[in-house]
Amino acid sequence: QVQLVESGGGLVQPGGSLRLSCAASGSIFIINAMRWYRQTPGKQRELVAVIARDGSKNYADSVKGRFTISRDNAKNTVALQMNSLKPEDTAVYYCNADHTEISRSIRSLWGQGTQVTVFS
Repeated sequence: QVQLVESGGGLVQPGGSLRLSCAASGSIFIINAMRWYRQTPGKQRELVAVIARDGSKNYADSVKGRFTISRDNAKNTVALQMNSLKPEDTAVYYCNADHTEISRSIRSLWGQGTQVTVFS
């Protein structure tokens, strides 16, 4: 079984920075795309950034130029560097990964979520 464990959330003032990390552990075969989502109460989960195994990246328009996603394939980790944070970035952030199992089936994995709060 493969698990995703996140870390790095917290409180920050507008304009500040935070770095989120997510590590996969367990019986890993191949981790494909890795993503960060965020969710606020009463709203749907929003895709923030995605990075493919080859390193290609895409971002939500709301975070372009401020957030950077990166990964380390050898360590099966993904990070989200968040700069110039705004109050509207406040949310629970979730790590997500597509895991190809040894059977070749693909399972979508989720972390437990980490709270990011941007306040004055």
